[in-house]
Amino acid sequence: FAASRFAMVSGVAMGVGGLGMLFTGTPLAWLVQQSSWRMGFAVLAVLAALAWLLIFWKVHEPAAAAHSTQPRESVGAAVRGFGALFLLPHTAGIMLLALMTYASFLTLRGLWLGPLLIERHGYSLVASGNVAMLSSLVSLFTPALFGRLDPGPGRRRRWITGFTVLLAALFTAVGLLHAQWLDVAGSIAVGLLSGYMVLQYADVRSAYPAAMTGRAMAVFTMALFLGVALMQWATGLAASLAAARGADPYVAVMLTIASMLAAGVLAFRLLPAPCHGPAR
Repeated sequence: FAASRFAMVSGVAMGVGGLGMLFTGTPLAWLVQQSSWRMGFAVLAVLAALAWLLIFWKVHEPAAAAHSTQPRESVGAAVRGFGALFLLPHTAGIMLLALMTYASFLTLRGLWLGPLLIERHGYSLVASGNVAMLSSLVSLFTPALFGRLDPGPGRRRRWITGFTVLLAALFTAVGLLHAQWLDVAGSIAVGLLSGYMVLQYADVRSAYPAAMTGRAMAVFTMALFLGVALMQWATGLAASLAAARGADPYVAVMLTIASMLAAGVLAFRLLPAPCHGPAR
């Protein structure tokens, strides 16, 4: 795709890819409530296997690429290519922010939203699933919207910074204010704001030469999901420490997420930017 359309196309792909999150809202909550958590995991395993089989059946390399005369890259050369990414000064800021943004949405949506609504406000499992499904539904459409609104490389990094700060402020408010309407609306707003993360994909593509773009996108995607594991572990630790001291664990969780977002955006702004990025 042309560079000018990359953010929009990435947004559409992210939106379609998020359809599975709808199933993990109300439908999965209903299934678990009617049977057990084991049944929920079993159904998810079957669906994952079916998805893998569909990819194996339908997704293939283009014929031209399959018959390419270019020699295949060795494992050593590939590893050196990935290492070269980290020699560029702007890689650190990009990847440190990548660790935090998508992780904040999935940590709330996938780990803490249900317990927060159930224990703070007495929601049932299905009622909390309804909120989770609505947050997921919103998150399906906003990546394509933000991709279409992409301001281009001149202003993109400022947009990423501003939306990350807004997201951190939202998590802080949910943690401290204990308002039912804010906890519900805030979770939906997090799903809405999650769409801006597609701008990070466009930022990565524009930050590296064409020969490094594929590796850069791979490392960026790895950072997104490594961040999910890191943030879920960190928030679990924060909740355990807070509960052991008689404090509200959800305050600790939300402030931990906000702090990690703040750390990521500080790294993004203060560490070197790509040479063609906007002036600071």
